[in-house]
Amino acid sequence: MQRTMAAASSSRTLLNISLSSSTKLYHTFLKLPKKPTRVLLGFNFRPLCTLSSTTAATEPDEMKHSILLERLRHRHLKDSKKPQLTDTQTQTALKPVVLIEGEEEEDGFKKSKKGKKIAGSFEELGLSEEVMGAVKEMGIEVPTEIQCIGIPAILDSKTVVLGSHTGSGKTLAYMLPLVQLLRRDEASLGRLMKPRRPRAVVLCPTRELSEQVFRVAKSIGHHARFRSTMVSGGGRMRPQEDSLNNPIDMVVGTPGRVLQHIQDGNMVYGDIKYLVLDEADTMFDRGFGPDIHKFLGPLKNRTSKSDGQGFQTILVTATMTKAVQKLIDEEFQGIEHLRTSTLHKKIASARHDFIKLSGSENKLEALLQVLEPSLAKGNRVMVFCNTLNSSRAADHFLAENQISTVNYHGEVPAEQRVENLNKFKSDDGDCPTLVCTDLAARGLDLDVDHVIMFDFPLNSIDYLHRTGRTARMGAKGKVTSLVARKDQQLAAQIEEAMRKNESLESLTVDNVRRDIARARITEQQGKSAKLIKASNQKSNNKSATDKPPSARTKATSSVMKSGKASSSARTKATSSVKKFGKASTPAKSVKAVKVAKRVKSSSASYSRKTSPGVKKQVEKLRVVAFRGRSSSSNKKESLRPS
Repeated sequence: MQRTMAAASSSRTLLNISLSSSTKLYHTFLKLPKKPTRVLLGFNFRPLCTLSSTTAATEPDEMKHSILLERLRHRHLKDSKKPQLTDTQTQTALKPVVLIEGEEEEDGFKKSKKGKKIAGSFEELGLSEEVMGAVKEMGIEVPTEIQCIGIPAILDSKTVVLGSHTGSGKTLAYMLPLVQLLRRDEASLGRLMKPRRPRAVVLCPTRELSEQVFRVAKSIGHHARFRSTMVSGGGRMRPQEDSLNNPIDMVVGTPGRVLQHIQDGNMVYGDIKYLVLDEADTMFDRGFGPDIHKFLGPLKNRTSKSDGQGFQTILVTATMTKAVQKLIDEEFQGIEHLRTSTLHKKIASARHDFIKLSGSENKLEALLQVLEPSLAKGNRVMVFCNTLNSSRAADHFLAENQISTVNYHGEVPAEQRVENLNKFKSDDGDCPTLVCTDLAARGLDLDVDHVIMFDFPLNSIDYLHRTGRTARMGAKGKVTSLVARKDQQLAAQIEEAMRKNESLESLTVDNVRRDIARARITEQQGKSAKLIKASNQKSNNKSATDKPPSARTKATSSVMKSGKASSSARTKATSSVKKFGKASTPAKSVKAVKVAKRVKSSSASYSRKTSPGVKKQVEKLRVVAFRGRSSSSNKKESLRPS
């Protein structure tokens, strides 16, 4: 009994160790509440593909000792080959460095495999002292990969597309160099702030993203001495008109409201030199294309003139499908695509769990069993639904179970959405659960600990945007997906791609179903080919066994001994004569059978081609003709003289 208890305790220890690692994926073991009313019969918490947990074998002490000695010897040899460093070189070597997978160090920079240099600090990116003061006030010391790639390119006045996963610091990647370019134009060209004439415009798809970008611009503006304003849908026009009448450098807003202010004369194109499209994939994929074309028209016309001023375009996105990339390449000729290695891939600091539902259990009860342990730890949780009705049902069910929630979907007014977000963000913890649709999956900078997908998304792009609400800027997070039977194929493909650290760009429900159908067709074709091959081989074997005895006599007579050549020749001649005589009869019969078959098949084909009425007439005519010939012949025979 004691041995059994010891074995059980050791297995529990190993299970806890496997659950503690956040970088490993797909070990889905949930601690469910022990309330009898919450127990769900038939609820399957197994992942789609469970990884077998293996325990590392303990090495002997002697082996460990020899390995340590070998490592020390190699380190001593490396240190002896290195030259002595001066004090300045030692200080440079002690700078903080963030290592990114697949990179090498070269001349104080980290160089990726694709040749892109990754800096270890913002000073190395060429930012001015004014901008660096804002960066230090934010408490950011080391730039991210997209910031190291994007900031130098924007400072070089290039038209670029910045592509990186959500929560990687893309807003600062374009806002910091943009502010520095505005200050440079003031110093070199003598341009100053003017009312209604902004020099930079940032377009965002939603009001919430516009507010987020505007807050970042204001925080930088305190140090860099530039002024920005926000005009977005859902707000009153009069306060926005008053803000545009003041001297401004930058306007942040939604495309529809910005165009409305331009039409009303509250804003002028004349001085616009920098244009940013944040969440560009959403802009071109969700119906903002006509507004963007309308906004770009006057800018392109101005550029086409001989004395016209050009403009620099910066596109920012967390995902980029092939269709959207084609639209961007057609709209902005010669644009340069800058992407990080993490684009369309899983976030390394997030744990992904897939809970398979068999269909017999209640999905709302399953949501409650996943949500309650997370809320007990004080986590902020986002619950994603595919439709408005599903969001309302989940919110109503959680409210019935005394869980306070706030809503975020298209039917909620814009002001109410902002208020709900503020409640969710507050440190009071009154509403730690946000029930939402994919409207909250893009552009919101939220401090979320746990993302639950009540409804599994229809494609991998939406999955990436949803998971991007947690584990932002290197923080840890958790993603739990409730996978129904109809979504298991797509979930399995996403899980396999994340396991292999592959791109999730083109995984959709339709693509997965198409691939499965193609695999089934290929498998069926292979089976039919095998059956045809087996039947052909069987028929060949049968024909070989059914050969006439004369052929076997000929085969045996051809291998007779050379000493009996004359007798064998005579025997062969006689056997060939006999064989010819015997084989002639079956050959005739076979030929007769073939002719009969041909006649029968031709008559059958003729009967199929002719209609029933015509067929009857033809048969009648044949009978009459046959009788006529027979009667005439009988008459002739009777008239002959005896």
